[in-house]
Amino acid sequence: MTAITPGRDSLATWLSRLETRHHQTIQLGLDRVVQVRDRLGLATPSCPVITVGGTNGKGSVCAYLGTILVMAGLKTGVYTSPHLLRFNERIVIDGRPVADAELVEALEQVEAARGDIHLTYFEHTTLAAFWLFSRAGLDVMVLEVGLGGRLDAVNALDPDCAVVTSIGLDHQEYLGDTREAIGYEKAGIYRPDTPALCLDPEPPESLLAHARQIGARLFLVGRDIRYRLTDATWECRVGDAVMPALPLPALKGRHQLANAAGALAALRLLHDRLPVPLAAIRAGLAAATVPGRFQVVGQQPLRILDVAHNPHAAQALAEVLADRPPLGRTLAVFAMYADKDVAGVVRSLKSRVDFWHVAPLEGPRGAGVDALAAVLEGEGCDFRRHPHVTAAWQEACNMAGPADTIIAFGSFMTVAEILATLQRG
Repeated sequence: MTAITPGRDSLATWLSRLETRHHQTIQLGLDRVVQVRDRLGLATPSCPVITVGGTNGKGSVCAYLGTILVMAGLKTGVYTSPHLLRFNERIVIDGRPVADAELVEALEQVEAARGDIHLTYFEHTTLAAFWLFSRAGLDVMVLEVGLGGRLDAVNALDPDCAVVTSIGLDHQEYLGDTREAIGYEKAGIYRPDTPALCLDPEPPESLLAHARQIGARLFLVGRDIRYRLTDATWECRVGDAVMPALPLPALKGRHQLANAAGALAALRLLHDRLPVPLAAIRAGLAAATVPGRFQVVGQQPLRILDVAHNPHAAQALAEVLADRPPLGRTLAVFAMYADKDVAGVVRSLKSRVDFWHVAPLEGPRGAGVDALAAVLEGEGCDFRRHPHVTAAWQEACNMAGPADTIIAFGSFMTVAEILATLQRG
């Protein structure tokens, strides 16, 4: 482990500086990132790169890939965002988050290389992840797109395989307000003559057209990537190759079969460079976890955390709840950002929730409790206002009986606040 040099700023100081330095939180475009990438000598990775984009499901696909690759004995770097409790969660090597001192060194290297080039928080930290991975002697990198794809900082590295998961309406202020517009942005991670996967069962024509135009090797779920349940197991087919008798994914929900199939297809298409035995695939599917994705944190009552923050993710959550009908009531702890589709999320889940505990999120993006309450009232939901997420969670726990279910959702921040409360005891 790298020791912290005397006088070196802490990771917390660095992150605070990056959060406040740039006047825009999000500034899409690759020119600045590519310039600093080249100054750092990171343009050509020494190992295969798998890039994962999409509206929902990115974190799950990255979890399957990362876990399976580590099980196969391959030195694996995984970069995801956002984090829940510690920034270190974003940059993981062989299943372990990197240490503070290593992160500080990487942030310093990017700072020295950027000169007078302005970088956002995400751009600076993404380049830091690339730098750490370049020094780690990796066999493979797995990179999760932050927002969109075409102009996202992660796209500064050319992938050897690109996966687009689902395509739904989210971040419309940056990506467009139709699936066609958003599909084009997601397809920006595809490369010529390179495996390009799409796991959405109804891919927008814009994505298909872009893949054809650049000559990507397109693989579609339902056509080139197929899966089916067989009793207590499932099988996945990629072209003519069959992976039989697979354990059901550890992550819950019917939608997880498509995510898992996408991960397995990526591995199959890179098999010549990343040989992964079937035993590692089976072990990784059964072991993969993603904090905040239908994460069970208690029993009697059943307590679940989920970062669902758009209608597509909320519908997937509703389907998981429908597959696990509770014996008692289902109580929601609900807080969202104001720039999200609050009404769409509520409509997706209102038939599965008996009572809502609603709270505001801190910060300028947080939806106020009255705004959330107005949506719930308009949808005919029973609810109670609370001053903050912790109070809503505690009241839900007090109100619930042993047979009830508590589901907290609406934002990464909602889940992070409850996890922090649980850690404090």
